[in-house]
Amino acid sequence: MDGADLIGDPAIDPEPAAAPFQPPRPPYYAVIFTSQRGAPDPGYDAMADKMVAMAQLRPGFLGLDSARGADGFGITVSYWASEAAIRDWKADLDHMAAQRMGMASWYRSYALHVAKVERSYTGPEGRLPPE
Repeated sequence: MDGADLIGDPAIDPEPAAAPFQPPRPPYYAVIFTSQRGAPDPGYDAMADKMVAMAQLRPGFLGLDSARGADGFGITVSYWASEAAIRDWKADLDHMAAQRMGMASWYRSYALHVAKVERSYTGPEGRLPPE
């Protein structure tokens, strides 16, 4: 099961599914963060919301897709215009503090991958034509 399978399943995600991020024409960058949460912590959701709000204000931020299953496994993909924008976000002091809290308290395990997107397709309505 991939993260897309988690969105919109009322047994897992009781809220209506949001539309996936509609990207600009490539190239752009994707930061793929996968994580396995530990025990529930009420502070996590507030911090996650704060980080999304802060990222949205950063130069070069393009958008975000995220899903978390009932088992605590989550995938968040943030999209960025450049590697420099990613590095600037990584170096943000509040973001660094949230990362330390995640490593110490919230995640049993996690992985982060940065990729350059060369091709992107959407559909069925706003489908981008192949280049």
